[in-house]
Amino acid sequence: MNEEVKKTVALEERLVDFAVRVIGVVEALPADRAEKHIGGQLIRSGTSPAPNYAEAQSGESRKDFIHKMKIALKELRETNVWLKIIERKP
Repeated sequence: MNEEVKKTVALEERLVDFAVRVIGVVEALPADRAEKHIGGQLIRSGTSPAPNYAEAQSGESRKDFIHKMKIALKELRETNVWLKIIERKP
């Protein structure tokens, strides 16, 4: 297996592990109204980068690949904001 393929597999695995950790965070949230909303948003944004990254690997063109990678990055940024909100909530 060449280095590029190893890096691709490693990043996909890291994103899958990240999604699983996000699920754990959401499951640990209290079940009140705010946490249900935040948890739903966090689940959507935190679990989508892995499949978006996998989809980018079979992009139909370089432009398509870049677009799909940007979507994955956008979701990671959103997840980061939701995690900051959880962290700062008293």
